[in-house]
Amino acid sequence: MDLKKIIAVITVLVISLALVGCSVFNGNRSDKVVIGGKNFTEQDILVYLMKEMIEAKTKLKVEVKPFLGGTNVVAQALEKGDLDIYAEYTGTALMNILGEPMLTDPQEAYDKVKALYQEKKQLVWLKPFGFNNTYTLTMRAEQADQLGIQSISDLAKFTPQLLLGATHEFLERPDGYKGIAEVYQLNFVGVGAMDPGLTYGACRDGKVDVIDAFATDGRIPAFNLKVLTDDKQFFPPYYAAPVIREATLQKHPEIADALHALSGKLTDKAMAELNAQVDLEKKDPKSVAKEWLVAQGLI
Repeated sequence: MDLKKIIAVITVLVISLALVGCSVFNGNRSDKVVIGGKNFTEQDILVYLMKEMIEAKTKLKVEVKPFLGGTNVVAQALEKGDLDIYAEYTGTALMNILGEPMLTDPQEAYDKVKALYQEKKQLVWLKPFGFNNTYTLTMRAEQADQLGIQSISDLAKFTPQLLLGATHEFLERPDGYKGIAEVYQLNFVGVGAMDPGLTYGACRDGKVDVIDAFATDGRIPAFNLKVLTDDKQFFPPYYAAPVIREATLQKHPEIADALHALSGKLTDKAMAELNAQVDLEKKDPKSVAKEWLVAQGLI
């Protein structure tokens, strides 16, 4: 074989190997999706619920990135393409991300964020899981009863003698402390920023008097805390739903069917029970998610 033929054969082999390599690489990429979550227990559980459903109902593999950070961190990761999916809350999306006025009707809020995300961000809201994890202001039940506090309006009368402990995110959000303090004229003697995992215990132990809390957190009943009535309806609905990149959904439409099987299955009570298993019983969120799905006959 002369030199020209040898060079031609080598060239063909190199090109063939390169094409095979690209095919394998692209195949691996096309068969994997990445799910992320915010930095608190409920989001961790939702990450694994979605992972289990997708892997059980499709041929896709799922990489998880739980506890990435607050809302802005995770939302930006989705928009940049570092994530394919994460669970968001309607009220958070409406006011904190989109900067839209509050809507109190749950369906109207969902329809609004779904339309605007599709139009402005090329992100798709799938069907909600079923629970409304609204923000609350919460305090020790014994203390609330002693002071005669049932609602946030009642609380306002006593704030000059009470300490608030809240997450950094709640203190910064328009649908958080800044907004509610203005609506209810709250004037706490002190306001402290705390890690999301520490607020409930701090309230139970008397280190602070009032905290921002999530309605579906199992520590509220377990620590004998009292959710104060939002009598002026400041907080919007916070129904949780998977949000997915439009490009990912176009490539893998089967993901929608897998996750829609969860729609309406997670009630407020069910989510609170799952949260309690992780926060109070110290169970692994992966196991909690999988056991619940099996018990519900979903996988």
